[in-house]
Amino acid sequence: MADTKREIERKYEGPPAGGDAPLPDLTSVPGVSGVIDKGVAELDATYYDTADQRLATASLTLRRRTGGDDAGWHLKLPVSEGVRDEIRAPLSDTVPEDLTALVRSRIREAELVPVVRLLSARDIRHLVDASGTLLAEVSVDRVRAERLSGGAGSAEWTEIEVELADDGDPAFLDKVEKKLRKAGIKRSASASKLAKALDDTAPRKPGKAGKARTTGKVADMSKATTKAAKPEPVDSTPRTAGDHILTYVRAQRDAIVELDPAVRRDVPDSVHRMRVATRRLRSTFRSYGKILDRTVTDPIGVELKWLAAELGVDRDQEVLTEHLTTALDDLPSDLVTGPVQARLSTWSGARRSGSRQHLIAVLDGKRYLDLLTTLDTLVAGPPLCEAASKKPEKVIAKAVRKDFKKVADLVGEALELPPGSERDLAMHDARKKAKRTRYAAEAATPALADPAADLVKSMKSLQTLLGDHQDSVMVRGALRELATEAHAAGENAFTYGVLYGRAEQRAAAVEAELPGEWEAIEDKGAV
Repeated sequence: MADTKREIERKYEGPPAGGDAPLPDLTSVPGVSGVIDKGVAELDATYYDTADQRLATASLTLRRRTGGDDAGWHLKLPVSEGVRDEIRAPLSDTVPEDLTALVRSRIREAELVPVVRLLSARDIRHLVDASGTLLAEVSVDRVRAERLSGGAGSAEWTEIEVELADDGDPAFLDKVEKKLRKAGIKRSASASKLAKALDDTAPRKPGKAGKARTTGKVADMSKATTKAAKPEPVDSTPRTAGDHILTYVRAQRDAIVELDPAVRRDVPDSVHRMRVATRRLRSTFRSYGKILDRTVTDPIGVELKWLAAELGVDRDQEVLTEHLTTALDDLPSDLVTGPVQARLSTWSGARRSGSRQHLIAVLDGKRYLDLLTTLDTLVAGPPLCEAASKKPEKVIAKAVRKDFKKVADLVGEALELPPGSERDLAMHDARKKAKRTRYAAEAATPALADPAADLVKSMKSLQTLLGDHQDSVMVRGALRELATEAHAAGENAFTYGVLYGRAEQRAAAVEAELPGEWEAIEDKGAV
């Protein structure tokens, strides 16, 4: 089984390979009481990627390494600058299936092949405090890189790494860096050893001996070549309506791809965030049909709706369990009769386990991977309508106002209905439309500024209120199911009835609050 380690490190340039790489006296770094020489480790790492370097493009690295105290397979996923999650798996002759799955959204059906081999002599030192606790590991690496595919070049260099100890304070790295800078040691220009290796061993242009081919540079990841998963260049100052909407579309496409590994690893909130990205994208296609041709985007919207539903199987169960658990915890003990907590745990666990397995199967399936490829194709060649070339202030604002009117109509219909199942459905429809309007306003904010941002806040407030009502509907349905199971097992169902009554009261409170909330929103109006 693969395990995960959070890696926080910084890289610095050393002298040319073969030269001395003296470090300053690190005992003078505040907090350091000793520097322990741990000797030299010989490391042999082979890095894998697709032929067009899709992992490198996304700043992901996958390697098989021997030597040192962590031999095995390592997949490094970027978290933020200088921070990566390293997923480890035992040594094997082929790429472990667990790690291949984590890069599936990047590589799709492409084969992973060896691209670079790095041979490193790592001179290791431990920085410890007065109690002997490890603060950081400092290493001087003398590296030789050999290109294994896409060329046959080689390169040598020396670099310095400073890796923070587990659970260490990241501010300590600033103290070490201050000392290194005073000694004339500067940060590495390359994001990783792999980036430098790919850059330095890139094939050279004919007649340009001594200069690496520009397209081989991976230090600037946005320039690396890939077809299936390459982020499109984003204009930082969109001018037309199409520019603005495409910027938002690209961001949601990127979010889906980037969240895939986190969803597979069951990282908290990752399913929800991925589901939101799919909904934002689908809503954008529907709201801005005057900008992006709906004959093209509607079929994609069907697939996005399917993906959101599949993600919802897991997410909805997670949220429902949280609501039921909180409601049960809030009950006085004398109102809890029978094994309610045990039944809730069993009921939730059975559905959670099944939904997780199903979701992973979805992410491994052809339909999902085809959807990702379709999104790449759309971003690369967007189906722009005539209105896309117009100024955003008019085209985008009109689309947002149209969505807002639909919300107004649905809220009005819900308020005219008596309490009951029909009103529940009407309020749920209004919630979905409020969410769509919120996403349309999000996409519009860079173009329309404060009016769109204000509408986002209004729709978020309305969405939250209506969401509380829908949660009550779902909780009451689950409680009916649990009560039926408890009764069939000969258990006392009293507590489920109490919880049902409380959920019903919460729904009534929302319905009473809705008219005033909506009146305030209407007074503000749309963009």
